[in-house]
Amino acid sequence: MLVAAAVCPCPPLLVPAVAAGAAHELDVARAACTDALGVLAAARPDRLVVVGPAARSGRGPHPEGTPGSFRGFGVDLDVRLGRDTGTASGRALPPSLAVAAWLLGRTGWSAAPIEGLGVGETLEPERCAETGRDIAARSERVALLVMGDASACRTLKAPGYLDERAAPFDAEVARALGEADVAALKALDPGLADELKASGRAPWQVLAGAAEETGLSGALLYDDAPYGVGYLVATWS
Repeated sequence: MLVAAAVCPCPPLLVPAVAAGAAHELDVARAACTDALGVLAAARPDRLVVVGPAARSGRGPHPEGTPGSFRGFGVDLDVRLGRDTGTASGRALPPSLAVAAWLLGRTGWSAAPIEGLGVGETLEPERCAETGRDIAARSERVALLVMGDASACRTLKAPGYLDERAAPFDAEVARALGEADVAALKALDPGLADELKASGRAPWQVLAGAAEETGLSGALLYDDAPYGVGYLVATWS
């Protein structure tokens, strides 16, 4: 059963070494992520599942100890998902889960064993929800760390250029995450999310499936678009 969830953005720029001279620009976002992970630890889960968007090569389960790297972003920095158990698969973490691994390592996560799941950004909403139900059923007390960004079309200089639909889309997602509105997350249009380059759509819908009939309450901790990309941090508990 899902007992708590944290939603965090997943830009590699969240890692100060990647952001370099601009690292301070996401200090508030990092602090919000730290607070969100604190909510997960306080729930005393017996399992933490980290879910994030992934390309085909990065999909599927990633056991605790799976390594990741930011070398593809020009930084000699390696991370690992939780403890080194010696049982990691040969596949490296996708970037979204590498950011999660960095966040967990930064806060010294030790509250529960960890596993990661890369979710294809085009996965259909019902399959996302089904995945969430399966995750919630794995253990008596499951926590979710859900990685993903909102639209990348908030400004002219954004990666996806300016799209007038981006701000309303992000506002509805922020509301749904802040209110733990499962139905609203399930109703997100995958086609629109794809057009707006919102990588969090599928992971958020996994959360929606996991949270069905749990009665969890939401809190929105951060909502901004410093680079024209919507970054959201929320907790459900």
